[in-house]
Amino acid sequence: MAPRHWTILIVPPGTGATRTIRVGPRARGALMGGAAACALMLTTPVAILFTPYATPSSRLLLAQNARLQAQLEQIDKRLATLSDTLTALGARDQQIRLLAGLPTEPASSVADAAPAAADADSARADAPRTQAARSLASIAVNPFAKPFLGRLGFPTRPDIDGMIRHASELSQSFRAVSDTLTKNLERLASTPSIMPTTGWLSSQFSQSRFHPVLHQNRPHEGIDLSAPMGAPIIAPASGHVIAVSNEPGYGNTFQIDHGNGIVTKFAHCSRIVVHVGQQVTRGQLIATVGNTGLSTGPHLHYEVHVNGQPVDPLKYVLPEKVAF
Repeated sequence: MAPRHWTILIVPPGTGATRTIRVGPRARGALMGGAAACALMLTTPVAILFTPYATPSSRLLLAQNARLQAQLEQIDKRLATLSDTLTALGARDQQIRLLAGLPTEPASSVADAAPAAADADSARADAPRTQAARSLASIAVNPFAKPFLGRLGFPTRPDIDGMIRHASELSQSFRAVSDTLTKNLERLASTPSIMPTTGWLSSQFSQSRFHPVLHQNRPHEGIDLSAPMGAPIIAPASGHVIAVSNEPGYGNTFQIDHGNGIVTKFAHCSRIVVHVGQQVTRGQLIATVGNTGLSTGPHLHYEVHVNGQPVDPLKYVLPEKVAF
């Protein structure tokens, strides 16, 4: 069988002569080989530019992107848990502020008033995010990574800055609550809320009372607690001793300053075991019951002064609280 030839006709425009070219098997093979080579030259750059598996570096980058995606999904779960925790802490914060007597809505300027330490904490919290952003930016310049960056979901990242601000506000609120509760505890510890000795009330606070020794009516600026000789007298609240003396009519006497304008006075003691300047706490032994001064029997004369004015001590004693 005779070999087949290709006949190529070249027809010029107009009235020019038509040319005929005969292509034999060898020339045909050369043309097909050249066409295949051209096609390979054209498809190779396309594969390199647009196929993620074309080069080892692209495959490595794809694996790195997959790991980043998995890590970001874990971070998202943890941030969601952190957000729920902050919400729960915010609700509990409102309850604690109410118990502490503070406004239930903290001031909007709390975050602005945060100390430098909080700013440093925020900066440290931002550092990992900044480093990650720089790493991802370095990946973004590589054209192979562009098709996969959208899968990382950066537009849907949680509001970390808002969470940091919320945490700072909660920190400031908890600090304010702690300070307020501490002050309240100090105030309660300094309030003379217990009886200084165990006995029975033989004379009450009065603007006019018949004095059993002087036999005349005069103000009684405290209460009298009758008790056995030498019975212990304890501090009704914390404070410091400001005076120890032997006063006419009162006998062995001393005074304790409890702060907040409250001063207590103890008279007719047989023995005083504290000294001026000494700090005492509620329930501490400070003296013993006696019969010194103008007294008809062993008892304790107990006074409470608020801002220099005598008040009824029973108003400060807790109900049924006779001893610490």
